[in-house]
Amino acid sequence: MTTDSTFDAGRRTGRRLAAVLAWAGLGLAAACGVAALLAGPGYRLGWWALGPGIQIVRWSATVALAALVVTMVAAIAARATGARPAWAAALTGLVLSLAVAGPPLWLWWQADRLPRIHDVSTDTDDPPRFVAVLPLRKDARNSTDYSAATAAQQKRGYPDLAPLQLDVPPAKALLLAERAARAMGWDVIAVAPADLRIEATDTTLLFGFKDDVVIRVTASAGGSRVDVRSLARVGGSDFGVNAKRIRSFLRRLSAIHAGS
Repeated sequence: MTTDSTFDAGRRTGRRLAAVLAWAGLGLAAACGVAALLAGPGYRLGWWALGPGIQIVRWSATVALAALVVTMVAAIAARATGARPAWAAALTGLVLSLAVAGPPLWLWWQADRLPRIHDVSTDTDDPPRFVAVLPLRKDARNSTDYSAATAAQQKRGYPDLAPLQLDVPPAKALLLAERAARAMGWDVIAVAPADLRIEATDTTLLFGFKDDVVIRVTASAGGSRVDVRSLARVGGSDFGVNAKRIRSFLRRLSAIHAGS
């Protein structure tokens, strides 16, 4: 009887501990999720500057990792003691912790592998020039000057980026490029048929970062050549966003061309 009572008492203690850890971990993960979601909108609304906004994301991810450990321990304890409510709470906290910590950790891992540049072009020798967006970039931290150092880093980090060749006249290629730019959801700032140039701005979802894009069409053997340049207004490293944007645009343009 004494042994059974001791076992039951220990089981109850284990369940209480599992419940405390599970709900504490879940609450911590939820708080981190709210903080991470508010970091970008808070910056856009002027509640804090960019630096504190980035720190909020960083600390949210760090604390979410701690919540991940707590919920893992809680899940093990809940499983061992048969505490079903604690088990459900622990699993919820575990998933939420991964959702909060995962994306920032992935970005930081990417940043260590990718070139620390914020200006990417399909033509590193003679990149397309910005004209119409220059007034919009008057307060931008990053210059529109394209350096040889940037070109060298891009060639090492993104050797796949290249101009797109289309078997249509330049004027037609420009129309297709404009359709592709609008399909991307970009804010088209200018379309200059005389210069065969399109300029646009893409805005990121959470922080509302403005990245500018210029598309240049030139005549080539058999049709047209399309070059694209994407440049962030702020930030030293773009985490591969500009290269990804160019790839997505060229795929979209190729699809539109194929269906035209």
